[in-house]
Amino acid sequence: MPSKLIIIRGNSGSGKTTVAKALRARVGDGLSDDTMLVQQDVLRRDILRERDMPDKRSAITLIEMVVEFGRKQNRTVILEGIFAAKKYATMLHELASNFDEVYVYYFDIPFEETLVRHASKSNTHEFGEKEMREWWNEKDYLNMPNEKILHKDQSVDDIVHEILHDIGFVE
Repeated sequence: MPSKLIIIRGNSGSGKTTVAKALRARVGDGLSDDTMLVQQDVLRRDILRERDMPDKRSAITLIEMVVEFGRKQNRTVILEGIFAAKKYATMLHELASNFDEVYVYYFDIPFEETLVRHASKSNTHEFGEKEMREWWNEKDYLNMPNEKILHKDQSVDDIVHEILHDIGFVE
């Protein structure tokens, strides 16, 4: 079975976590599953408890290790996060070079829409418009082969269905 990496990126509040979790749920959940969800925020904020600073490499190192673990375990790896190109592009390209199949999705959502989406999240109290503007990366494409651009008018179900189709998953 070929190794698969699915990269889901976008600005804060774009919908990437919702899609990644829905994708994971559709592919299957449980001990016998061969899919692994790797979330940038979980590794960086929850486990390492560090800010995403330009000089900090520990999050990159941990993400690389976890994704490589998934590849070696022959799992389909769903990698989700903001992953600003200026800091993470090299890592993402290197990770992609280790997989047989790579699928890249970028949420190109207007800033105003990310604010609306963020307002409906459970962590809306943790940060707001000011921080989201500071973190904003306009059209932050990786320019990887077959990178797909996702837009605000696509529903979670539509996006998940598209990804499932792309990776050849048959329910």
